[in-house]
Amino acid sequence: MNTATTLPSSANFDAAAFAAHALSSPAALASVLDHTLLKPEATRAQVIQLCHEATEHRFACAMVNPYWVATAAEALAGTGVPVGVVVGFPLGATLSASKRDEAARVLKHGAHDVDMVLNVGLLKSGTREDYDMVRQDIRGVVELAHGSGAIVKVILETCLLSFEEKLRASEIALTAGADFIKTSTGFSTGGATVDDIALMRGVAGSRAGVKASGGIRSLADAVAMLQAGASRIGASASVRILSELAGQSPATPASSGY
Repeated sequence: MNTATTLPSSANFDAAAFAAHALSSPAALASVLDHTLLKPEATRAQVIQLCHEATEHRFACAMVNPYWVATAAEALAGTGVPVGVVVGFPLGATLSASKRDEAARVLKHGAHDVDMVLNVGLLKSGTREDYDMVRQDIRGVVELAHGSGAIVKVILETCLLSFEEKLRASEIALTAGADFIKTSTGFSTGGATVDDIALMRGVAGSRAGVKASGGIRSLADAVAMLQAGASRIGASASVRILSELAGQSPATPASSGY
């Protein structure tokens, strides 16, 4: 994990200090940005371009769909920039066995950051047994990832959850061993909000990271999420965001669409 995303050892996460460090330079900000290309029509050339941008700017990872993991791993070989991948994406409603199989395969192909989607419908079903099954669904992927030296970010899809469900989903993901809890897929009815990041950080404390994703397209968006408690940000506009921080004219990223 990048040093800029390492959480403090104290009981409370210092969002102000973390944000100040992340915004101190383009390099520091790049180290907390997951450079993302998840649109279904993404081509091989666009995936390779994403990886080149991730290498040039030293982003936290290059995040792709499962089919492109091997391509990204080859493009990033020797750079030190990890491959990120989504699992059970974007609905989270696949079988737990399917999520584990998908995770095992992408890990074998070189993935390091595994962003899995929580089973939203199962969570919302609302019984103790349902919650236990959601936890097991997550833990199955976590155990595989941790066994391979990888990390797991659990996507809650916060736009579909009530306040109480966001709290419960966050706690379930953390007790299942998630390294990060994450707001959104970017493919549902809404993306990251400041309120949701603050809520999730309130649950996570310094136990885990909090990733904001979905609709983060500007430096102002990124600043707001960091100040609310995010320690990682997923965006396709990562290059533009860095350019804004550097005071340059924003460049249009090749990986737009998330």
